Amino acid sequence: MFDLDRFVEDCRGALSADRTHKSVREVVARAVADPAGVIAGIGEPRRAEVQKLYHAPDLTILNVIWAPGMTIRPHNHLMWAVIGIYTGRENNIFWRRLPDDAAGRIEAAGAKSVGERDAEPLGRDIIHTVTNPLDRLTGAIHVYGGDFFATPRNEWDPETLVEAEFEMQTTMRLFEEANAAYEARMRAS
Repeated sequence: MFDLDRFVEDCRGALSADRTHKSVREVVARAVADPAGVIAGIGEPRRAEVQKLYHAPDLTILNVIWAPGMTIRPHNHLMWAVIGIYTGRENNIFWRRLPDDAAGRIEAAGAKSVGERDAEPLGRDIIHTVTNPLDRLTGAIHVYGGDFFATPRNEWDPETLVEAEFEMQTTMRLFEEANAAYEARMRAS
């Protein structure tokens, strides 16, 4: 079974040995290789949310639950990340900045689908959009190589693709809207 204290200790040890994402990725991969164990350790996903599991200046660990069909706007983290899926799927669209664009616009540059038991690294400068393509909740352990909550970062308007300062309130509102839609669908079925 997934033991959060042990997982944090293992991530901290991996980070001490290697400041990049490489060693942490191995810790995350071991954890999500046993999806039932992760669920037994942190609970069955019930609603879309961001649960803070561990937070320090050099390492943040989150349990991110995506509602069915939920999409988060293009954003960056300005730190490496490792995403480990323990149930469901995340589809990522990767973006790159348009050269010489004063508005900071972006264009699509690739995509990757990450499913149950996958542990995928994201580099420091990655800009991505996340979508849950499934009709059920997706659960993922997100490990960041820094203070996820204190690091200023950016997001892009999904329609104009113009860069702006990231606002956590906007993202949390998306989670609440996704929950309302999911709960209404569950009541109707």
